[in-house]
Amino acid sequence: MNKKTLKRMLALFLCTVLIAATALFATGCKNSEKETPDTTDKVTTEADTTVSDTTADEGDGKTVLGEGKTKFNFKVVDKDGNETLFEINTDKKTVGDALLELELIEGDAGDFGLYVKKVNGIVADYDVDQTYWAFYVNGEYAMSGVDTTDVEAGAEYAFKVEK
Repeated sequence: MNKKTLKRMLALFLCTVLIAATALFATGCKNSEKETPDTTDKVTTEADTTVSDTTADEGDGKTVLGEGKTKFNFKVVDKDGNETLFEINTDKKTVGDALLELELIEGDAGDFGLYVKKVNGIVADYDVDQTYWAFYVNGEYAMSGVDTTDVEAGAEYAFKVEK
């Protein structure tokens, strides 16, 4: 095989790899619509569900929400590093269900689960400013989504705005 043919084959191979990588990247970013009330699939709690929440501020700055046998801590860290602490009481199985019920999170259902866009009324939109909500369990970056993470009594779950 001569040198010219080898260069052409290498160039063709590299172009094919780049096209495949671009296609994979584009399919991973397919949910890039701007958030509008009429066009997004919002994940919310049922309108008929009433949550009796005890909003009280204990001496340690936590807001207590919900009723249930299982108690966990929830921290929200905005883009400026300001922290808001909650004590969540729930009977829900997953952290996502508990936080959705209390309307602390909102997001879009996608191929990989719930994509959280709003936490405690604060929006992080990657399409606008390249920020997103990162989910943490006991201080560690979570290896599962909020909607698939089981509630563990005494654990601390957190959402932090990150770039």
